[in-house]
Amino acid sequence: MDFKKIHIGSLIEQKIRENKTEFSRICSFMASTEEEIKTMLSSPSLNSDVLLKWCKLLEYDFFRIYSQHLILYSPAASSSADKSSEGAKTKTSLPVFRKHIYTQEMISFILEQISCGQITKASAVEKYRIPKTTLYKWINKYENLKS
Repeated sequence: MDFKKIHIGSLIEQKIRENKTEFSRICSFMASTEEEIKTMLSSPSLNSDVLLKWCKLLEYDFFRIYSQHLILYSPAASSSADKSSEGAKTKTSLPVFRKHIYTQEMISFILEQISCGQITKASAVEKYRIPKTTLYKWINKYENLKS
């Protein structure tokens, strides 16, 4: 899975094939014509309301793919952006997420890059903002599974 280049329509189409979902059911659930569905499947991006419907229909969290992209490719937040002028943390009414969610696919992706020599352990820690101890735990855990 290439988390850098997301073509959501093709991923939805893949899930439709895996689930063997009938087109008549899709059209009915989405309240769309077959042509509109085909347009969605060829689209690299979709409106969030439409994507939410796809998630419900296919019982798969397509939003998680975008979360993985953010974890892997978004720049680290600057310390000044995290604090107000008075030095206290900025208040928000939005939910605050404390930890990153690392899926098995992400862990495999990062460990594969390290094992192939594309990146070093130190650069993985810096690039993906993974705690050093977490990376070394992954390495130990998945090396033991290979043995």
